[in-house]
Amino acid sequence: MKSEKKGFKRLRSLNITLWRNFCFLAFFIILLVGVICYLIVQGSITSFTQDKIRRVGMSVSSRLEQAPDASMQAYIAMDEYIESVAFENNVNIAVIAVNGDIVLPIGLRMSDSEREYWKGVHDGIIDRVSDFEGNSLQFVSGGVYTYAEITPFASEQGMPNYLVVRYSMDIANETMGAVQRYMIIVGILVILIAFLVAYSMSQKISDPLKSLTTTANKMAKGNYDVKFASAEYEEIAHLSDALNYACAEIKKTDGFQKELLANVSHDLKTPLTMIKAYASMIKEISGDDPEKRNQHLQVIIDEADRLAGLVNDVLDMSKISSDINQINKKVFNLTDFLYGIMQKFEYLHDMQGYTFVTDIDPDLYTCADEGKIGQVLYNLISNAVNYTGEDKKVFVSLKAQAENGRIRFAVRDTGKGISKEDLPSIWNRYYRVKETHARPVKGTGLGLPIVKTILEKHAFDFGADSELGKGSEFWVDFPSVPPESPDAEGAGTAEKPAAD
Repeated sequence: MKSEKKGFKRLRSLNITLWRNFCFLAFFIILLVGVICYLIVQGSITSFTQDKIRRVGMSVSSRLEQAPDASMQAYIAMDEYIESVAFENNVNIAVIAVNGDIVLPIGLRMSDSEREYWKGVHDGIIDRVSDFEGNSLQFVSGGVYTYAEITPFASEQGMPNYLVVRYSMDIANETMGAVQRYMIIVGILVILIAFLVAYSMSQKISDPLKSLTTTANKMAKGNYDVKFASAEYEEIAHLSDALNYACAEIKKTDGFQKELLANVSHDLKTPLTMIKAYASMIKEISGDDPEKRNQHLQVIIDEADRLAGLVNDVLDMSKISSDINQINKKVFNLTDFLYGIMQKFEYLHDMQGYTFVTDIDPDLYTCADEGKIGQVLYNLISNAVNYTGEDKKVFVSLKAQAENGRIRFAVRDTGKGISKEDLPSIWNRYYRVKETHARPVKGTGLGLPIVKTILEKHAFDFGADSELGKGSEFWVDFPSVPPESPDAEGAGTAEKPAAD
């Protein structure tokens, strides 16, 4: 129980994951853009304010320096000038003596609170005398930006006065506060929109996958008539097409397997019944009659061979498909080898009247797995025997093709042929053309798939040509090699053949 809990992996919803990640990304982008915009706006306002106050200070300082004297007329003129500049730029301007006295504006117009205000400003400047850069000083204190400059206006000997320009950052701060509020409102709206867009996108992506999962579950329960719906996204559409193809192939294989089960059941039942019947006949009737006993025993032997062939076909297909048998190539005489295969079918000529018409070139050599190629040739000829016409003729040829360095083996029957629709399917496992034959067709539908698998492992070209009513021809192209090929040694694989 503990191991099960330890190995358990919690699955996450694709829908929720997409939605959450998209919303997080939208929030992060909005936050990043907001911070950047805030810093840019704040920096711009601060820089603009500082430049403005500096320009005002330098302008007033220049005017003070041009004042002819410190007469009452000059005082009044400068007082009016300072008042107008302060009003136009929304700043506070004053000229303060080093001892703290207010030079400008004229003291008669100042209240006690204003005097205290400028007295505090004066103290702040005195504390920062060491921070003067040349004749000027800039600093921010209590949310107020201050520009101070030493001015000779109305100064006593050795006691300079300070021109002070102050600007409260309240307006700038209010502006930044408004910007922040607007950005928060816009951010909330964007996050809500992102939430809806993320939800919509996650649904569009996850819904097709849910549909595919539902359909796949139906297919897993044996319903191969399901159809995987496509989607607007390319990757999901490709997945849907692949699943539809897999479903079609599984359905086809399932049909083939059911047909194989029926075929094998019938092919097993018939010889077993005959073996049992003839064994009983030997026991009860022909046991003392040598001639009849031998006939009955021959039937038992033939049916046992038929059972062995059936089992061997199934085993061969399983071994070849699972790579249990490796391909071990060598150079051998294909002509002599084919004649040896043909001798196995001589009993059909003697006992059942089959005719084999051959056209075989002498001394043709190839490089291949001799045992596997024997299975190919035997299965193709046996297939032609099973499906040939009433004339019981089978045409076998082995011809050299000098133009491409190949040897073509071909076997042709005179049967009913195969339609163009069925022709591509004959190489599939368990497949047999659903045609009625005058003679019973022996086989499991595995002969041609075995041929296909072996030839594909050899990378040999092969195929079939057929026309309804004119029989079928199966062909294989073998590579042509000299009898003493330098590639003879090591042409095969070095693997040890697997034991049965």
